[in-house]
Amino acid sequence: MATPDTNPQPFSFAKLSGANRDIGFAVGMVLILAMLFIPLPPFFLDLGLAISLALSVLILMVALWIGTPLEFNSFPTLLLVVTMLRLALNVSSTRLILSEGHNGPGAAGNVIEGFSQFILGGDFIIGIIVFTILVIINFIVITKGSTRIAEVAARFSLDAMPGKQMAIDADLGAGAITEEEAKLRRKTVEEESSFFGAMDGASKFVRGDAVAGLIITLINVFGGIMIGMISHGLSVGDAMSRYTVLTIGDGLVTQIPALVVSLAAGLLVTKGGTLGAANEAVLGQLSNFPKALYVAAGLTFCIGWLPGFPLMIFLALSTGMAGFGYIMQKSFVERDKAEKLAAARDAAPVESAEDKLSDMLRVDDVRLDLGSGLVPMITSVNAALPGKVKSLRSLFIKDFGFVLPLVRIKDDAELPAYTYAISLQGVEAARGEVDPMMMMVINPSGQEINLPGKRTREPTFGLEAIWVDETRASEAELMGMTVVDPESVITTHLTEVIKEHMPEILTYAATQELIEGQGKEYQKLLSSGSDSSSAVMLQHVLQALLAERVSIRNLSMIIEAVAEASATSKNIRTVIEHARSKLAKQICQSLKDSQGYVPVINLGGDWERELASSISKANGEETFLMSPSRVQEFVLAVRKEIQKFSSADEWPAILVSPQARPYVRSILERVSPMTQVISHNEVHRKASLRTVGTVG
Repeated sequence: MATPDTNPQPFSFAKLSGANRDIGFAVGMVLILAMLFIPLPPFFLDLGLAISLALSVLILMVALWIGTPLEFNSFPTLLLVVTMLRLALNVSSTRLILSEGHNGPGAAGNVIEGFSQFILGGDFIIGIIVFTILVIINFIVITKGSTRIAEVAARFSLDAMPGKQMAIDADLGAGAITEEEAKLRRKTVEEESSFFGAMDGASKFVRGDAVAGLIITLINVFGGIMIGMISHGLSVGDAMSRYTVLTIGDGLVTQIPALVVSLAAGLLVTKGGTLGAANEAVLGQLSNFPKALYVAAGLTFCIGWLPGFPLMIFLALSTGMAGFGYIMQKSFVERDKAEKLAAARDAAPVESAEDKLSDMLRVDDVRLDLGSGLVPMITSVNAALPGKVKSLRSLFIKDFGFVLPLVRIKDDAELPAYTYAISLQGVEAARGEVDPMMMMVINPSGQEINLPGKRTREPTFGLEAIWVDETRASEAELMGMTVVDPESVITTHLTEVIKEHMPEILTYAATQELIEGQGKEYQKLLSSGSDSSSAVMLQHVLQALLAERVSIRNLSMIIEAVAEASATSKNIRTVIEHARSKLAKQICQSLKDSQGYVPVINLGGDWERELASSISKANGEETFLMSPSRVQEFVLAVRKEIQKFSSADEWPAILVSPQARPYVRSILERVSPMTQVISHNEVHRKASLRTVGTVG
């Protein structure tokens, strides 16, 4: 047996209407279409005409009070709906007028009768004149002007869209706005372009509505006269009096809402970039010029003294304008004083010692400083540098699984005009010089470049280069040389500097963000330690992997490896080597050549034995003991073998024993950082090795 609800929820019409709002809108559209084919009784026609009038007034009031056009971005859709409603009502009223017009002025409902009696006074000649004037005002003045403004606004909005998008990217790259603010601004730009494009098309609805109203009225007049004379035996005068009065009344009932909606459309498209309601914008801007009000008051007073003019009316108007000007001038002076006081307060802001200290201690992870001559590379409309710098984030995530902090780009007056500096953790790491108006040409073969230009060195790799103008750039490309724009020179240098210093940039806070991005299972696995030492150990492991250009995208596997190794040993070197062995497939994949082999250079037996004997253990700690002279000989032997391949830009890995790998890497990282050192534990079972050399 069901238990009755002891606390029933009250019925809510709001919930019902909200749940079925889409159905109601669809039903309304079907009813509008039905009016085109189904005859309407006079009562329902009156109801429809009243709704049309009320909707047009509502639309006008909303257009007056909105702050920006985008707040009413549904206007084009609404315009189509109300236009279709008026046309459907026109068809229904036409049907009633032609079929029942011989019965008198009430044949087409009380609304049309009221308009014909109140505005026309029963005289169809007056009605024709008034109707014609309304059509001229709507069609030639308001609709034509709104259509032209909408066309120009749509074209300008579309043309300005790329520049606005690049300006947003520039602000984001310079750190002036956040990612969320950039998304919001991009969305606003897209909505503006869509809105003005839709208004361009919607203005054609208004124009077509005015033409259709005029044609329908003419058809009703001539059709009604013919029907009255032929079908009902009325004289020409009676037929014209009855049908014309009804037709003009019907035309006014539809043209007045059309005029109101056209005015609302004109207000929207002419609003442009003005903020605030229409009354605030117009009155606020007029009141900013009290002198103009004084002059207008004086001229109005003079006009009132002309012969035959009503002096009292013009005197009242001039007095009102002069009084309004005095009030505005007084408020303007008070507002100016308030602004000066506020500016004075802002000029000497009160800052606490804590705020000053926090600003002084805040250090940007990565910062790009530009000399005064390079500032246009981030401030001009077509500035490409901020976008290229921003794209580095996706590059580092894809290649290394490393989340690059936001790069702050700022100008530095202390730098030479065409010099840039790259700072990491507040310390300058590199600098270079570019010419923003020229292109850099580099000869990949290393031969001399026979082109007129300014000799220089490529700042990233120190290659011989030359700055040429854009007309010479295409010539250099045809000669097989590499042509690089200044923005790419800077971003390439920035990329290599960041790659070299990735371990430093991966701070504890950045490591915590990476951990928080993992699933709960891996977070729990990592936090199984007694304190934060697990996170610190993971940070050291990730830094060691990045130092050797090993991607950390597979963070879940690295966490597993850290948890496994740290359970038996707290030696960081042991944990790192275990993590590398877990990433064996990834490491081998990154070292494969075009034939699918992993090229390696083996160590000779003598070096293998000497390296192994140089490793000693005491109290659980390993130490590497090799004489400096032998270390120097080992470096020379390895370098001699590597140089056989470096000229062809090939970098085979050095294959050593697992015990010796970290020590060999530490020996070679200063003399040949590009050379990978792998151990036998890091060779995946499915990897195919190809020995290309031996260090003897």
